Amino acid sequence: MEPAPHTPDDEPATACRTAAGAEVSAEPSPVLQLATALRRERERLGLSLTETAKRAGVGKSTLSQLENGNGNPSIETLWALATALNVQLSQLIAPAREPLSVIRMGEGTTLPSSAAEYSATLLSACPPGARRDVYQIRMEPGSPREAQPHPPGTVEHLIVCAGSLTLTADGETVELHPGDYARHAGDVPHVYSTAEAGTVMLTIVESQ
Repeated sequence: MEPAPHTPDDEPATACRTAAGAEVSAEPSPVLQLATALRRERERLGLSLTETAKRAGVGKSTLSQLENGNGNPSIETLWALATALNVQLSQLIAPAREPLSVIRMGEGTTLPSSAAEYSATLLSACPPGARRDVYQIRMEPGSPREAQPHPPGTVEHLIVCAGSLTLTADGETVELHPGDYARHAGDVPHVYSTAEAGTVMLTIVESQ
């Protein structure tokens, strides 16, 4: 294992050699992918750290730490930053993948909630020209997951795979069970809760 030269942005990078001696760059860690993406999208909009943090409702020091490859942000923080930067959340955390991609159970980039027994694992990032992400959601009984509005025009599709889910959106509350599908506006506040351990659902988030 040999360290590769630093990139122009002075981001840590690694490389290894195959048996044939060819050098292959290792994929950066999730925290470095996030750091690079946050800085890239912020600079694309011409925003300062202060303005970006203000738009997202997070501390400037928190954003600075994340851009420097430090910290362990909650899904709430990442959603807020994605909304402030007008990008899909996956554009901040997903590495580039080959056409064939397999994510085994328990693998993938998992984002925990800081307010509920809830976590989201990104399964498929939106391709160029599209704004669609696919997540596997796991939730346990306890505090509800209160999601803030995503960018205007966002629509969420849910399919419950195991357990049960109580969804509140657009002023309506519905109970969902394995095999049930629901679609709701994602640009309004929406709430998820469950009374069953091991609840799992598939969520597709589409944005215009």
